Amino acid sequence: MKVAVFLDRDGVINKSHDVEGVPSPPKDVDQVEILQGVREAIKLFREFNLEVVVVTNQPDVARGISTQESVEAINKYLGKELHISHFYSCFHDDLDCCECRKPKPGLLRMAALDLKLNLRESFMVGDRWRDIAAGQAVDCECFFIDYGYKEKSPFRPYRLVSSLIEAARIIVEESNDDNG
Repeated sequence: MKVAVFLDRDGVINKSHDVEGVPSPPKDVDQVEILQGVREAIKLFREFNLEVVVVTNQPDVARGISTQESVEAINKYLGKELHISHFYSCFHDDLDCCECRKPKPGLLRMAALDLKLNLRESFMVGDRWRDIAAGQAVDCECFFIDYGYKEKSPFRPYRLVSSLIEAARIIVEESNDDNG
């Protein structure tokens, strides 16, 4: 079974827009800004045969603020720019009580089934408590990028990092140590 690095989308690979202390996704492809170090991080993951999988909550679709087509266009753009093939999106809001909306681990489990992934050996990198909780629910090692959002913090255990590239360097270094 393969090992994956699960990445939240907004705030991890592309810039989130701050709306009164709450992160908000770009509305369309023109607003997408890939964060510094992301290309290098993805390259490192690939060099070490780690499957890169984006798992993203997109509740603005359920709220009528965005469309599924817009979200998928952004995913397609990021996929092309960053050479990422696997995107799993939840278009629900909390009131929908679905299994795919983080903090529930449904997106990670779907990806694991589809791609034959070993969840316990995999990693989750996120910038919100929901990302970390989803990763913890399936025993992934979690990395939290703390931007100081006005929301609750994740519960431990997780590793605090400043960016995806910092997480990538730790993952690759420790994976290399384990195999060497």
